Amino acid sequence: MPELPEVEVTRRGVAPHLEGQTVSAVTLRHSGLRWPFPADLPAKLAGSKIRATGRRGKYLLIDFDHGTLIIHLGMSGHLRILPVSTPPQKHDHFDLVVGGQLLRMTDPRRFGAVLWHPHEEGAVDSHILLRGLGVEPLEEKFTAQELYRLTRNRRAPIKQVLLAGDIVVGVGNIYASESLFRAGINPKTPAGRIGLARYEKLVHAIRVTLAAAIEQGGSTLRDFMAVDGQSGYFQQSYFVYDRAGAPCRVCHAPVRQIRQGQRSTFYCANCQK
Repeated sequence: MPELPEVEVTRRGVAPHLEGQTVSAVTLRHSGLRWPFPADLPAKLAGSKIRATGRRGKYLLIDFDHGTLIIHLGMSGHLRILPVSTPPQKHDHFDLVVGGQLLRMTDPRRFGAVLWHPHEEGAVDSHILLRGLGVEPLEEKFTAQELYRLTRNRRAPIKQVLLAGDIVVGVGNIYASESLFRAGINPKTPAGRIGLARYEKLVHAIRVTLAAAIEQGGSTLRDFMAVDGQSGYFQQSYFVYDRAGAPCRVCHAPVRQIRQGQRSTFYCANCQK
């Protein structure tokens, strides 16, 4: 599944092509993705100007004067900027036409979403999918003090707490494993047993890991590609993720793999205490 770095790479890729442009047409294919498409979306958006693009966790936001288009890439989705004459393929479900180009969403497994949040219903953060999300990890509000305070009664392993999304949003499976390695914290450690000093290391590690992933174009996952079709390169520098049995890049002990909440976790038992 595309995680925060991949969605941010996507946002940065589409932003120059969308911001300030007027939508000339919207094409919806099939009835929807994970949820039905808003039935009147073409009429709502045709002739409207795109004011800005944004991101909340793993959700891409396209802002108009009268509302916000919310796009989630799901398990296998990606967006491309293409010439308007490009014929659709089997798994192309949504086109947003701007000038001589279009923004096309491709989603083979159809777990993604294209939704509409009108401004009269309040700020987009009040949308049911967004209102329970935690703080953005690259913003100043994400601090060790706040992470420490909110985890005092958490018995769940720190890896699971990071993935839950109610304290900090967007630190998905890959980047949680990588961040915990950088911070030297065992992923099985109960969140409530981690002290402030170690949370300082973890907050720094999360910021560094996510920033590095964005800089390198994200990770090329099985179904993910950037807007221009290019691959990301962050997977080439993984410390532990998807390296079970391989030597740790620091101490050379074998990287271990366990299951936590039906997700694979990778770590070095020697470096992560």
